[in-house]
Amino acid sequence: MNQFKINKRVFKYFILSVSFFTFFSCSTDNNQTVTNLNQLVIQDDFNVNGALDSAMWNYDIGNGPGNDGWGNQELQYYTDRPENISIEDGMMKITAIQESFEGSGYTSSRITTKGKFEQKYGRFEARIKLPWGQGMWPAFWMLGSNIDEVSWPNCGEIDIMENRGSEPTLISSALHGPGYSGGNPIFKSYNLEDSRFDNEFHIFGIEWGPDYINFYVDDVLYNQITPNDVPGIWVFDQPFYIIINLAVGGNFGGPPNTDTVFPQTMLVDYVRIYQ
Repeated sequence: MNQFKINKRVFKYFILSVSFFTFFSCSTDNNQTVTNLNQLVIQDDFNVNGALDSAMWNYDIGNGPGNDGWGNQELQYYTDRPENISIEDGMMKITAIQESFEGSGYTSSRITTKGKFEQKYGRFEARIKLPWGQGMWPAFWMLGSNIDEVSWPNCGEIDIMENRGSEPTLISSALHGPGYSGGNPIFKSYNLEDSRFDNEFHIFGIEWGPDYINFYVDDVLYNQITPNDVPGIWVFDQPFYIIINLAVGGNFGGPPNTDTVFPQTMLVDYVRIYQ
């Protein structure tokens, strides 16, 4: 993405934020903060076939620290096998497979930048084509880098994009923190008109500053959350790290059913971070 395109997009965001505030803002103010973040800090365009760049990414392995489906009743076992995660054809592929593996009925992958790349504020975006089907739960999200010291939800969680595979036109974003976590996050959905998220790539992103987080799909600013919108402490003033995963089942969308087709693949064209 060149600088001209970035600036053009920012201009579009400004027009959208002024002209269509009624539709996109969850704030009671008459203004939205729109940032101008075009200095590229780090990127992964997934152009080299094979394994992920170990300087940027970690693999989370297993079914959670307590063997409880990562606290969400997820059904998959995450692996670093090429069957579940690889770079091919200029993109990262995370594939959910129905198979018996390490006591689980499904496998998939989950990657993070924890301890390798963490940033406070900026623009975080990824271009992704989603899988489809009941029980699929793809996500692009972030956790506070102090999670090992203060635990979740005190560390904060920013869900840039989540999708129930049974709802291919709908994605959602959310914030979790102390007093607004689990089933009670600050949450908003975005419905795609005249298309589906599993039919083509879309850019999911946030622009995050000291007192706001703006949520985008492509060129649409559809949500802004500020400290005034949360019923607890605002904990989004520290570095966060990135997570990308494809879960199977879980309490967000429920388990697969007999109509769910496997394998299902989440395609990620790039991840880019600006400041």
